Amino acid sequence: MIQNAAIIPLLKDVARQEHQLQLTCDSCALYSLCLPLGLHRNDLETLDSIIKRSKPLARGQALYKMAESFDSLYVVRSGAFKTTLTAADGREQITGFYLPGDLIGMDAIHTGQYQASATALTSSSACGLPYDRLQDLSQAIPALQQQIYNRLSKELANDKQLLMALGQKTAMEKLVGFLMALSRRFEERGYAANRFQLPMSRIDIANHLGLAIETVSRLLTQLSNGGLIDCQGKMIALLDKPQLKILCN
Repeated sequence: MIQNAAIIPLLKDVARQEHQLQLTCDSCALYSLCLPLGLHRNDLETLDSIIKRSKPLARGQALYKMAESFDSLYVVRSGAFKTTLTAADGREQITGFYLPGDLIGMDAIHTGQYQASATALTSSSACGLPYDRLQDLSQAIPALQQQIYNRLSKELANDKQLLMALGQKTAMEKLVGFLMALSRRFEERGYAANRFQLPMSRIDIANHLGLAIETVSRLLTQLSNGGLIDCQGKMIALLDKPQLKILCN
């Protein structure tokens, strides 16, 4: 009986994962955030036919690695990913965090190689879009081509915002801005905007923002003591958004 009780949750988890893999674009909860937005049903079915849906990756498992040959763009389906650059001396720089609906790998288009490694932060999955077939489709489907251009533009805008944050803002402004941006991204996906669990570690946040881990921990404590946030491990509650907006502007 004990063995059967232990197996049942595993079977349910497998069934859930299989169901996620079978979902098509028109039944996916991420439709409004993903490339298919605005496509007609026939076009949607054509796009759906080329998508490769991955099985869930475990935390720390790579979706692709830096310098590998580029063949596909990826849309995060569940969980979260980070992208990391590795310097010649072994130092790593986290360049981005990606949530469900986000597109990964666009910086590889011009070189033919992935410019960073994409690693799962939690149990995560992604939809692969073979780029050669995506190009063919985008020429035949103007709405899809426009979506790709929109995502490229958004990626460039995000890169500029990050450069400004790293170069001109104080440590507090960087951290609060990061939390507020996460809040907006969770809200876009229909999740709670004022209380959420961080998919990344404090070490990852510090690396991404160019701060020391001690600085991130100290600032989180300061914000918590000031009644602006509640921080319990990875669970963050934004208690005073108006004041937080002032801090990050």
